[in-house]
Amino acid sequence: MINEKDLNNLIPQEVSYVTRALEKAGFEAFLVGGCVRDMLLDKKPKDWDITTNAIPEQIIPLFEKTFYENEYGTVGVVNENTEDESLKIIEVTPYRLEAKYSDNRRPDSVTFSNKLEEDLQRRDFTINAIAYNVSKGHFVDPYKGQKDIKDNVLNTVGVPYDRFNEDALRVLRAIRLAIELSFIITPSTQEAIKKTAYTLQNIAKERICDEFVKIIESETPMEGIILAHELEVLQYIVPELEEGIDKKQNGSHVYTVWEHNLRSLRHATNREWPLHVKLAALFHDIGKPATRRWSKEKNNYTFYGHDVVGGRMTQKIMERLKFPKKMVIKVSKLVRFHLFFSDIEKITLSAVRRIVRNVEPENVWDLMKVRACDRIGMGRPKESPYRLRKYKSMIEEAMRAPVSVQMLKIDGATIMDVTHETPGPKIGFILHALLEETLNDPDNNNKMFLVKRAKELVKLPISDLKRLSDKGKQEKEKKEGEELKEIRDRHGVK
Repeated sequence: MINEKDLNNLIPQEVSYVTRALEKAGFEAFLVGGCVRDMLLDKKPKDWDITTNAIPEQIIPLFEKTFYENEYGTVGVVNENTEDESLKIIEVTPYRLEAKYSDNRRPDSVTFSNKLEEDLQRRDFTINAIAYNVSKGHFVDPYKGQKDIKDNVLNTVGVPYDRFNEDALRVLRAIRLAIELSFIITPSTQEAIKKTAYTLQNIAKERICDEFVKIIESETPMEGIILAHELEVLQYIVPELEEGIDKKQNGSHVYTVWEHNLRSLRHATNREWPLHVKLAALFHDIGKPATRRWSKEKNNYTFYGHDVVGGRMTQKIMERLKFPKKMVIKVSKLVRFHLFFSDIEKITLSAVRRIVRNVEPENVWDLMKVRACDRIGMGRPKESPYRLRKYKSMIEEAMRAPVSVQMLKIDGATIMDVTHETPGPKIGFILHALLEETLNDPDNNNKMFLVKRAKELVKLPISDLKRLSDKGKQEKEKKEGEELKEIRDRHGVK
């Protein structure tokens, strides 16, 4: 914890300018909330909040550029001459009193107060209920938040049950703050979380998603997920993850499905990979509990189709939590196709090209990252053994060949131009027929060959053309399916 005497050295001039302007006009001004907490922890604040006994109509005239567009009285003081995102808008809010929270999220009404202590008593945690006067170097800390920071504990302001019952999102925020700060949640606060966790059902999924993402993006997301489970909160976010608890696996898996998924997430965090890879690592085996069967023949468990089931589950989970559509598609696709096999003696370039096509070229290297997380999550010592490195080289080679219609050296417009065919489904069948031929022989992906072949294909009746395309796909998928099954059986992985 930083020495109080050094605190003012951490306060940017843009912030102290605002507090001085308020005090010069005869008002009180205190830094409050997360910025004070972060400074005491010697961390750079992500934003700066000031509270005052002035009301919006008195705050706005004091500054050159402001905006005011919310019902809680917050005035944004705009700084255009800074590159620091945390200083571009400094929020100034009047002291407030809040009515009851009927919806477990927002107060029914807000009234302005002229007492700082009344404002602090409405706040969530003691470590966020510390006010600091810049000009006097003076703290107002009625709930002993500084002591809790020194002791590394998380306490609520007042009665824990009341605080969580007011705003259910505080349940998730408590878990997030605890893991971000490496703090211990006090026993009374933990009990209150368990008793009020059900109120998360009243909270907008977008808000739950925001806090969940912050936990995933923290330095210790595995511990955050475990804590959410222990406090009976995870069942209101992603209950599907808990289905993997105590679910033993087979073969080279030494961990349960639950622990394996969490360890995979931890590796993605250690490697500082992006959010969509972390989510895919966490969800990649989420379909295993639903597909787990005991095989008398193998005298072990099987998980046939867990990749397909997991992809669908991931999509439903992320749609339920209101993740952006593009993120949902990307993560569910990584989960759906994570179960590829890197036996370089058996796998063919054709099969690799199909994997690239299925997951799409822009996602294939993220798929390899998910595979690395899968390996480390199993307790393997190496992220990329020789076989996986060799597979990466095969991907690079495969990427030279078209794996989607968009990568062909011909498009629908060109086909219509050279064949004089009118727009319609026949053009699509021709494109997919050409793609199948280039998947078998990448050298066929040249405009001269494709134009010649398109002129031949267009002469076929649409029924024959469709049958040709479908037959080629079916034969190819059957052959590749047999190859993959042989590889899966040999490695004892389903």
